[in-house]
Amino acid sequence: MTRDDIDIIGKNVKDMYGTFMGKVVGTITDIDGSIQSVGVDCGSQGLQQIQYEQLVVQGEVVIFIPKWRLDSQRLLREKQLTLRRLKALIDIVSENDDMKEDAEIIHEKYKSKLASLDEIEHEIKAKLEARMTELDDQMKSAKMLLFDAKVQYKSNEISETTFETVKSCTSEVIEHVNHETAEISNVQRRIADLDTEVQSTLAPQKHLQDSAVSYLDNSGQIVQTSLPEAPTEPISSSATPFEVEALPHFPEPPTETEVRTTVPQPPQKVTSETSNDNDNDWLARMEAQ
Repeated sequence: MTRDDIDIIGKNVKDMYGTFMGKVVGTITDIDGSIQSVGVDCGSQGLQQIQYEQLVVQGEVVIFIPKWRLDSQRLLREKQLTLRRLKALIDIVSENDDMKEDAEIIHEKYKSKLASLDEIEHEIKAKLEARMTELDDQMKSAKMLLFDAKVQYKSNEISETTFETVKSCTSEVIEHVNHETAEISNVQRRIADLDTEVQSTLAPQKHLQDSAVSYLDNSGQIVQTSLPEAPTEPISSSATPFEVEALPHFPEPPTETEVRTTVPQPPQKVTSETSNDNDNDWLARMEAQ
């Protein structure tokens, strides 16, 4: 622990806007002697452990810096540096196409860094929104106190001196709230502008990738993935009926008598009598033809 670190004990702590927070009563150090956190007696709020990085010694006063401010500044600094390096890498590749393969690994590294910063950015945005809600509640409370003091003064419940004291104190609170609200709004705007700059830097490469995918999709056959829907309108009863084509006429099946007459007779045993009869029948058939 250095001499400057020891001098922090016993000093008053104020926030960035001059509001008194408490007094330093001690520190918690690491094994190497560096300070990790500082204990601040905040009165009715009890003993608060504050990270040492959030405190800055200025003379006889220790200034407290909100955590959201440190986190947002770190985010903006890292994201701006990563974006500048990414732009420089793109310029180098555009000037020398032979270095494209060598730069691809570094390019993916910077893109991965931006992706990790996006996750941190999401958490910081949530903290900023929560802090804005707290400041809005503080603003409403301060205005309510001021308005109630004015009513008491008009009804002769408090003196003009007391009313002026309340007015002065609440005005300081309102001024501090407005100052911090404006600073948070500025940080939110800087984060949004940086996001737009990142998107514009990465947009050309994404456009090329989308064009390539579109080309591959259009090069093949187009497959219809959805079937046509069935008609929902009812069929009108007055519609023209379908005409049934007449079936071709087939001959009637032969009767039993005709079947019998057409069935050939089995051959008879050849004898002298049947031989003459067969010859006569053969001759008769030939003459009939």
